[in-house]
Amino acid sequence: MLLGLSKIIDCPGAVIPFSTSVDLSDLQFGTSYPVSEPVLASGQVRNTAGVLMMTGTITTCIHGTCDRCAADFDRDVELPINAVLVTELANEENEDEWVFPLEGDSADLEDIVRTIFVLNLDSKLLCKEDCKGLCCRCGKNLNDGPCSCQKELDPRFAALKQLLEK
Repeated sequence: MLLGLSKIIDCPGAVIPFSTSVDLSDLQFGTSYPVSEPVLASGQVRNTAGVLMMTGTITTCIHGTCDRCAADFDRDVELPINAVLVTELANEENEDEWVFPLEGDSADLEDIVRTIFVLNLDSKLLCKEDCKGLCCRCGKNLNDGPCSCQKELDPRFAALKQLLEK
């Protein structure tokens, strides 16, 4: 979807709101496809002293398998949109990932939303930020509580343990 910006390009202080829904079900993350529902994006583009600033939020629900505890999960996410829209890129070699070129007088919302979503996605899919994962010995999900495994003593301290037992 193209967002026409011709009305605000030459008008400092002018604002154009936007709202769109993007299908990212084809987005592969590792071996999974975490987005099956539409990704909703809304916000505004403001001409601030001749610079087109896009701000807003992206919301959707991520479905996946936790990389720490291997549990299936559904988690709502809300990601910020903070991008700069330019008529042309000054130096394509040092291009900033938060700067997007216009197509004529329009911004390609689908491309911008897809790029911002991917850049904000965590490198690991987790069921929750503080996921404790699995016990490396017995495999118990530590989010459900501690396991009954005894901590292994460092073999360098075995002689000291024998002294304590005497």
